[in-house]
Parts: sequence; C-alpha cells; structure tokens
Amino acid sequence: MRPQELNLLMVFDAIMTERSITRAADRLAMTQPAVSNAVSRMRVAWKDELFVKDGRNIQPTLHAHNLWDQIREPLIELTDVLDHKGFDPATAKRTFRIAVTDIVVDMAWAELRRIVETQAPGVNIHAIPNTIANSDQVLEDAEVDLVIGISGMVSSTFRAEYLLTPHYVCVMHKDHHLAKADISLEEFASADHLLVSLSGDTTGYTDQVLLQLGLTRRIACTVNHFSSVASLVKNSELICVVPTSAVANSIINDEIAAIKPPIELMPQQVSAIWHKRQDRDKGLIWLREHFSRIIKHEFKNQISAVKQKLCPASVPCADEQFN
Repeated sequence: MRPQELNLLMVFDAIMTERSITRAADRLAMTQPAVSNAVSRMRVAWKDELFVKDGRNIQPTLHAHNLWDQIREPLIELTDVLDHKGFDPATAKRTFRIAVTDIVVDMAWAELRRIVETQAPGVNIHAIPNTIANSDQVLEDAEVDLVIGISGMVSSTFRAEYLLTPHYVCVMHKDHHLAKADISLEEFASADHLLVSLSGDTTGYTDQVLLQLGLTRRIACTVNHFSSVASLVKNSELICVVPTSAVANSIINDEIAAIKPPIELMPQQVSAIWHKRQDRDKGLIWLREHFSRIIKHEFKNQISAVKQKLCPASVPCADEQFN
C-alpha cells in the first residue's frame, strides 16, 4: 500500500468515527479544506460517493460502511504498532463521547472535569443521552466511546468493567399517606406512579414484577431524566421507585420521604461498556480508570450518607432496605 493510500484510510476512519468533516479535521489536527480534499480523492480512488450531507452531519453510504467494517480493526492494530509513546494526557487532543444518564453526569462530571483541567487540558468530554434501547448500536457505529449501562448487553463484541449495583427506594413527599414503613402491595399498586423512562416506554421493571404477582399500577406521569424526580414527588401525590443515587441529596437534605419498595427488585449491575476494537485504546483506558474510580467512590459515599439518614445508629436497619 502506498503512503498516500494509508493517509486516505486514516482520514476515512476519522470521518466515519466523527460523522463530520469538521470534527474529523479537529481529530486529525488538519484543516477542514484538507480533509474535504482527501474525501474528493477517496471518491475518485474508490469510485463511490462515500458520504452524503445530513443537516450539519454526514451519512456514510453502504459502500463506506462495508469498507469501514473491513479496515477499522487493522487500522487500530497498525496504530498500536506505530504508536510507541501511547496516550499522553498532557498533550493529547481528543474528544471522548460517553452515553450516560443524568445520574452518572451528576456523580462524575465535576470531578472528571477537574482531572481534565489539571492533567489533560486538550481532552473534551461529551455526554450523549443513553436511551437504553440503542446502547449496542451506538457502540457498534462508533458514535460513542463508552456506554454506562447494564451489563446484560455485553457479548463477544463488547467489553465491560463493573461499576456498581444500584439500590432502589420508593420516594414521595414527606406528608404522603404512604410515607410509612409497612406499606402494603395493594396500597403501592393503587398509587399514582411516576416512571423515569429513558426509552419512551410507559412500563418498566417494576411493572414486570407486579405483573408476576397479579397486579398492575397506574403510570400517571413519565419523565425522561432522573433529575426531575425529587421535585415532582415533592410537589405532587406521585410516588416513584428510583435508584437511590438519583435522589440521594434530596433524601439526605430531608426534602422527600424514602421507603423500601414492598416488592423484591433484583437490580442489574451497571458497567462501563466499550467495543472490543478499543480494547487497546490507551486514551480510553486512561479515561476508564479515572471514571471507574470516581463512580465507585461517589456511589459508596452516597449510599453511606443515605443509610445514615434513614437508619441512624439508634434505629439499626438491614442492608436489604437499599436493595
């Protein structure tokens, strides 16, 4: 392969990854006209349009997708061989995209930004909404570098690092008639429920468990992010089953009531998930190490603080209250 052809493949890979000429130019430290010129040469050499405009972004043709499937892993291996220095945070110019919920953003972003400012000033961290339903696809299409989600999606194509196992509470305003320790299944099922639905579905895991018990509940309200939960339940008759981390501060500050749900919810492990083609990506390894440490530390502190609030030393309670 001639050097100019390898250069075209590197530019092609950057465009496929970024889905933007401008972002690909930034990634490669090239000018936008230089990348556009490279695209023109690709079209002539490979006899295909390759990319078509889609608003501010571009969409690859079928030929481009097929070509990328064949070259991206060999390109990663070649880059590993040639890159003796690896990833240097102090000099790196890179954008990481992470599919996350707002819970994770609240837990990790401030500390992650502090690390970037002190150790990696040229690194950008972009949060991409995690809609749950398309987590595997955004990794497969290289739209994100990491997904923070349930480990169940992991297969031979993906890798995962365990982060935490969520604890669930049922929250409501402090004077709610169900703000008591001995809430019955029937009382729980007959209440007006708030559901956080990232995918847009109007049923969730709690509904599946209730159905197994021969019960249903009314989903009176849905939202697509967790940050709305505390305010909504505080100012309404809604109740909500939610990961403790989503409402930890409101519980600690005594703004809302929190009880153990009267059903057994088996939480799924939350992991950092990436595509196998980035196993040896030194930049992503650097990011994952910091991210994992931050999340695990914050989660431990949150759960400890909530337990102290709900279970003071004078009123001991079992850990399963938070399961």
